[in-house]
Amino acid sequence: MSAAVLHLLRPLVPKGRDAYVRVGVCLAVGAFAGWLAGGGGRGPRPSPVPAVTLDGVPLSVTATPAETLDAARAIARSYVARPLVVSAAGEETKRTREELGARIESARLEALVAELYDPSSPLRRAYTQQVSAGVAQPMKLPLPISVDGERALDAMLRVKDDLDRAPADAKVDLASSSTDKPISPDKPGRRVDVYATLARLDAALVKGDPRIEAVVESIPAKRSAAQIGEVHPDEVLGYFETKYNEDAKHEARTYNLRIAASKLDGYVLLPGETFDFNEIVGPRSEANGYKVAPVIAQGELVDGIGGGTCQIAGTLHGAAFFAGLPIVERKPHTRPSFYIKMGLDAAVAYPSITLQFKNDFPFPVVLHETVSGGTVRAEILGPTRTRNVTFVRKITDVVPFKEREVEDAKLPFGDRVLAQRGIPGFKITRERTIREPGVPEPRRDETKDSYPPTTQIWRVGTGDSNVKSEANDDEHPEYVVDEELTLAQGPDVVDPHHSSPIPGGATVESREPGKYGTHGWTVRLGFAKAVSGSRAHRR
Repeated sequence: MSAAVLHLLRPLVPKGRDAYVRVGVCLAVGAFAGWLAGGGGRGPRPSPVPAVTLDGVPLSVTATPAETLDAARAIARSYVARPLVVSAAGEETKRTREELGARIESARLEALVAELYDPSSPLRRAYTQQVSAGVAQPMKLPLPISVDGERALDAMLRVKDDLDRAPADAKVDLASSSTDKPISPDKPGRRVDVYATLARLDAALVKGDPRIEAVVESIPAKRSAAQIGEVHPDEVLGYFETKYNEDAKHEARTYNLRIAASKLDGYVLLPGETFDFNEIVGPRSEANGYKVAPVIAQGELVDGIGGGTCQIAGTLHGAAFFAGLPIVERKPHTRPSFYIKMGLDAAVAYPSITLQFKNDFPFPVVLHETVSGGTVRAEILGPTRTRNVTFVRKITDVVPFKEREVEDAKLPFGDRVLAQRGIPGFKITRERTIREPGVPEPRRDETKDSYPPTTQIWRVGTGDSNVKSEANDDEHPEYVVDEELTLAQGPDVVDPHHSSPIPGGATVESREPGKYGTHGWTVRLGFAKAVSGSRAHRR
């Protein structure tokens, strides 16, 4: 109330009256003074239109409330769509804030915009005080964001897959041209602490930080060069080879073969130790460099990360088998593989299905696996080869495959395309005989494998009969397998055609094709109907 107004009203205030009367009159006078100061009945002075920003972006309050709310929503959507970087030891991975669990609280955003248009709202009063105090900067509105804990945890587990690194043990550098192969040093790995990193993520999403550093723990390698000691990879104790396709269509699979083989090459297995494929090769993920290529899932070929890794495992299994090493854990595939002889394959899937074998020699052995020129070759290396190993496989039962039709609107009506060629199921026995100098009785072990039948799948056209389709039949040929197979390796294995040991311990093979070892056997035995090689077959 101004001094002039008080001076004019002072004669109206009674003197010498009761205190309550004086207070009442004073309040009335004060109200009247406020009325005059406010314009004498012309209404309250309007509060200034606020200047505000949301996530640093100016938000207009001169438009309609609906338009302002749309603009605010667009700003919020832009915020959750922007990436947040999670880094660890110089490596990083990106996810959008929405993928990491950030959520727009729509009700709070609407309430915030409504306050901008309400002159009596706390936000408008605060802005008026700010202007009265001479502060000309726009008010920074808080972005109403919450974090979906379940989604954030799921995203952080994927971030962990990207940033986790397995430790690398010291290995023999078999690529070195030196006669005495050097030992490459070990390298620690790292493991992301998911829950500790989630706490940092929550804070970053609320604050709007563009990046966070993951909380990690270091994982030491299991062995150093000093622990390995002396190794002598002078001779091949056992080996095995498989073929792969080098064409452009199989480029991703070949790439995966090389990555997986590089994890094994030069690995030293000490006396009494058990080798675990999944533990040494690690996860087959995009973060570890693997690409999408065909894998076997429940008997069908489908695309998956790391396709081809099983060929590296199977080839290594063959080398360990012919080195006479005890096979601790090995599972066959759910369908026979064309690249390896049935009974010597080894299925692997991280982290549940693995290959394990034990070094029962009194000296360290070195694993050597290469991928080159269409051939995967695995070797077990050591000082001297002494064991002669024979593998005998016999088929004991064959189960016909089933056929299934899948309607496909992308194919012309009536066309039939062979999507997956059927393979009968097989039951086999595997026998290994190991002979060593100075040991009077050979060691024998026998196991049984079962390969369930692979369903033959036809795609049947239900689309427009005038549509031209470029679909082709499954390129895999009929699966042909010897009814009985014998393979032998070792320093004393004799080539029956030369009656002398084979130099370098090459493999001697003896085959009995029997009923299943020549093309056309599935049709001859009534397991399947003849399938033309053309693209489509009219009904």
